[in-house]
Amino acid sequence: VQLQASGGGSVQPGGSLRLSCAASGSIVSMYTMGWYRQVPGKERELVASITTGGSTNYAEAVKGRFTITRDVAKNAVYLQMNSLKPEDTAVYYCRAQRSYRDYWGQGTLVTVSS
Repeated sequence: VQLQASGGGSVQPGGSLRLSCAASGSIVSMYTMGWYRQVPGKERELVASITTGGSTNYAEAVKGRFTITRDVAKNAVYLQMNSLKPEDTAVYYCRAQRSYRDYWGQGTLVTVSS
């Protein structure tokens, strides 16, 4: 399984970005897919996840601003990020989990700054 994250970039506070995670193989509907983020000196943290049944979970800090979705036909997962804040600046990672199987994509940098 390979995960390819993209869509990061620089944006001003209040702006929006959409991250994409392209998966090799048809795993999006069979794995719990998640977005995590990490800043230097801190542990990687969950941002949002979506289960095989479609249930979503969000970190408190992003609730109401971020939305995770998936496209099974395209084997992709997305993270729509609105009303971005400077504290959202981080490297964002895509993750696929199922039982003992745990895969990570490379990170994509999001910078929120005026």
